[in-house]
Amino acid sequence: MTLLIECLVSCILFTLIAGGMTYVKPLSMINSYPKKIQEKVLELGLIKKEDLSKSKKSIIKKLFALILLVFIISYIVKKYNGADTFIKGFIYSYIIWLSVNFWDALIIDCIWFCHSKRVIIKGTEKMKEYKDYWFHIKGAFIGCLYEIPACILVGLLVHIF
Repeated sequence: MTLLIECLVSCILFTLIAGGMTYVKPLSMINSYPKKIQEKVLELGLIKKEDLSKSKKSIIKKLFALILLVFIISYIVKKYNGADTFIKGFIYSYIIWLSVNFWDALIIDCIWFCHSKRVIIKGTEKMKEYKDYWFHIKGAFIGCLYEIPACILVGLLVHIF
């Protein structure tokens, strides 16, 4: 039951943060948009190349956020789930991350993003990529792989402390 509550709370927090940022200022989340939309926004001069996901600044921000999340999740699964081994830490954290990952892909992206006029950036209104469900589903499966190293770190921290 604790794990279910953690998954729900994580999904709600993610929705408030990522969904809120997208709703208030779509360009702040441009790295989550399909590549063709990113290219069009760049071409329109609405963003700079360093604002895109492969820039050094963006990678550093993502790494910092990832490290912070690893420590927070390590603490939570150890204290509230009773994780005391590498395997338990890894599995609990992976379940939490998977729940957020698929919540993001299915609810936030495929239902909200693909159907909301609020996320459309001026100058890109007619682009079919806003309804590209496969982009979001594929991203979720790729995310499943990206989560593994973070969960390994959570498992190690749980085991060490």
